[in-house]
Amino acid sequence: MDTRAAMEPRPRVLDRRVRPASVDIVIPVLNEERALPGCVRTLARYLDGFPLPWRVTIVDNGSTDATWPVASALAGEFERVHARRLDVRGRGAALRAAWQDSPADIVAYMDVDLSTDLDALFPLVAAVASGHSEIAIGTRLAPGARTRRSLRREVVSRGYNALLRYGFGVRFSDAQCGFKAARTDVVRPLMGRIEDDSWFFDTELLLLAEHNGLRVHEVPVDWIEDGDSRVRVVRTAVDDLKGLARVAWSMATGRARVEVHRPEPTPTHPDAVLTRSRAAAVATFCSIACFTLLYALAYLPLRHLWAPAAANLGALLLTGVAHVVAQRRAAGRRRRRTRSGAALLLAATYVLTTTTVLALPAGTGPPGEAGVAAATYCLLRWALSKSRKR
Repeated sequence: MDTRAAMEPRPRVLDRRVRPASVDIVIPVLNEERALPGCVRTLARYLDGFPLPWRVTIVDNGSTDATWPVASALAGEFERVHARRLDVRGRGAALRAAWQDSPADIVAYMDVDLSTDLDALFPLVAAVASGHSEIAIGTRLAPGARTRRSLRREVVSRGYNALLRYGFGVRFSDAQCGFKAARTDVVRPLMGRIEDDSWFFDTELLLLAEHNGLRVHEVPVDWIEDGDSRVRVVRTAVDDLKGLARVAWSMATGRARVEVHRPEPTPTHPDAVLTRSRAAAVATFCSIACFTLLYALAYLPLRHLWAPAAANLGALLLTGVAHVVAQRRAAGRRRRRTRSGAALLLAATYVLTTTTVLALPAGTGPPGEAGVAAATYCLLRWALSKSRKR
């Protein structure tokens, strides 16, 4: 028997029972009887090799032509194409209805004109399916993107997105590209706060997502403008400006906050040594500052009555009592020091602070003594907090 071969690990086989994330691609349509068949057939052929379980949902939102019969026929022609009809108009209304009822893990949408190259679909969905980002968007304005569109739409789009960057401080570059995906469980709470049912829906979704700390991933796309687009540029721009003013007011008044389930990051390595969070560090600093101030304020009046050593002991005892009371209330008496440990700490603090005060030149005065003693006390407390973290 080959000893070397026996020592080599055997290759592992992936568990195929693990279900991959499913995707529901929504196509909102309004009077699109001409463009819809070509869109769905092209998309269905492309998705035949898609690595994730998928469904296409056509949402007819208020069409007056033959869009609904065409959508119904396509749903009958393709097993994984679903169609539904709404009486209310607006792309936002169509997406809200479809995404709220979708059984998929990931919801996405694209425009019926297929202006965005489909090769960007898997990178878009993969960013969400991997768990790295909650929302992914196509962008025509990031480096690497290639577009072909009229000068008017180019100027309006760049101006609008510049307003978002400089007015709201957003990090995404293109709010209006009709090519987006999101985790279903994350996007549903956001939709409860989105008020717009039309073209501003996309921008409002992204503003709320960033405002609530969600990750938005961008995928540069190839995009070609369709001359038969239903977008009315001027009217849409005016509606978008009104929407921006409304969202800004919601953020300023706190109504834009949404309870979104997002697990806290945890270490991958089982033996990782964790540091305290920034909030815990700030809380520790504030606590030390407050007790240092209390110690100095206690030392000053006692110093007028007693000698430095006695005044220092009295200030330390008063501050220690206050510290124990605060610690018990905060921790529910779960983290108590032993009496011997507390006495040892008090003794060490007393010796060091008293030595520092007595080493001062004659004539320093109580304020100077209090300042030096407080600085020594603060440094000791800070060093102690650092040692506890380890």
